[in-house]
Amino acid sequence: MSTMTLPEIPLDAPVHNPAQRLRRIAAAVRVAFTWWGTHRTLTAEQKAEVSDACGADARLMSAGKKIVDVRHEAFRKLTSVRSQIASHWRAVTLPYVEPGIRLIKQSDISPFVRSMEEFRHELTIAERGLDRVYDAMKADAQRRLGKLFNPTDYPSEVCGLFSVEWDFPSIEPPAYLLRIAPDVYEQERARVAQRFEEAVQLAEQAFVAEFGKLVSHLTERLRDDGDGERRVFRDSVVGNLTEFFEKFRRLNVRSNEDLDELVAQAHELVRGVTPQQLRDNDDLRQHVATEMSVVQSQLDQMMVDRPRRSLIRSHRPGDNHASDR
Repeated sequence: MSTMTLPEIPLDAPVHNPAQRLRRIAAAVRVAFTWWGTHRTLTAEQKAEVSDACGADARLMSAGKKIVDVRHEAFRKLTSVRSQIASHWRAVTLPYVEPGIRLIKQSDISPFVRSMEEFRHELTIAERGLDRVYDAMKADAQRRLGKLFNPTDYPSEVCGLFSVEWDFPSIEPPAYLLRIAPDVYEQERARVAQRFEEAVQLAEQAFVAEFGKLVSHLTERLRDDGDGERRVFRDSVVGNLTEFFEKFRRLNVRSNEDLDELVAQAHELVRGVTPQQLRDNDDLRQHVATEMSVVQSQLDQMMVDRPRRSLIRSHRPGDNHASDR
């Protein structure tokens, strides 16, 4: 019996279309968290009691409570690790039109998995730290909440309530469709191709927005105040721009020659320039500020000419993905 195979683009074949190029080198990656919810809606009786104390109509009120102090150091450690995970996921990937999914270069998958496993270990350690102080946090919550305290809001322990998972879902048409419904397969192939066209636009828009924000911030900090006083700026103003150049080099899908040129121009302006040199050298400071202003004006025009399209679908109820925009 003969079998049908999916058409493939040879890896060494030249691909001039950015969407086709992206589709060839990228894979989908999804990150999702399991997270203990610390917010509870007040019961009808509790809401009535609060409304009576305020002289308000309970029917016009919505009220809730935090069942633990989320500002506690142990809980903030957990949320910090979660933020690091989400930030890393966004830093090494490009946006995609499906909520909760981003695109990663296939060559970056193994390093990404190693990093995620390290983050998962950090999350587990932070969860254990929270569990060690959990009883004290419940006692503190009982004191703070008074009559609103409800022991049934609290599990016996928090171990297992915080976790992160990741996977690499297929966003290509399923192979079996080619065998059982070639027409449907062709429709799906066209739909996926269109989504990658949209993904290229999203990537370009994300790069323009991020680059514009960094250039604007640097330009603003290099300008003198009206009284001639210099504005203070941190090393990160230059460091963040340098990090963007590296990210752009790794993830750029080469869809916009004008953007490529502007990034190269800005990169050349600050290549080898340290924040301290910008503080000490008036001529260098003025030169970089003037040239970056030109880059900024062109970026502003680019954002006007290419308004962000509404390509992002709504999340389904119950989704608990890391923020993907």
